[in-house]
Amino acid sequence: MNPITARSRSLGYCAPEITDTRKSTQCSDVYSFGVFVLELLTGKSPVQVTGGGNEVVHLVRWVQSVVREEWTAEVFDGELMRYPNIEEEMVEMLQIAMACVSRNPERRPKMLDMVKMIEEVGRNDSGTRASTEASTPVGEARNKAESSSAAP
Repeated sequence: MNPITARSRSLGYCAPEITDTRKSTQCSDVYSFGVFVLELLTGKSPVQVTGGGNEVVHLVRWVQSVVREEWTAEVFDGELMRYPNIEEEMVEMLQIAMACVSRNPERRPKMLDMVKMIEEVGRNDSGTRASTEASTPVGEARNKAESSSAAP
């Protein structure tokens, strides 16, 4: 990766007010975390150069435009969609990420509130969650960790 591409990608994580004032805050950290969650959900980089380098696509703006057009399912990485019964939880995570990348820093959730929201994802449907969680990436990682810690 050349230095210009690396710099432009890292700028994709910066909150709008950082590029204006160069002052980092907890609100800008929340924005960066929101970009990270969007990256996980979409499988796309925060900044993508397309069209032979003539066009720059910002992940946050792209997701906002797709969601505005009510094509939410189009946002998600196809690799994640292969897991059964995960779309509802992905939509919940998308809503959290969208709150985190609000252009207005005062509208972004506090980090502690964001953690609570993430912990609540999927809890409304606990009956099916327990049975399907093992087949999700998080469930697979949890099962692997539990089995390795149980070994003598």
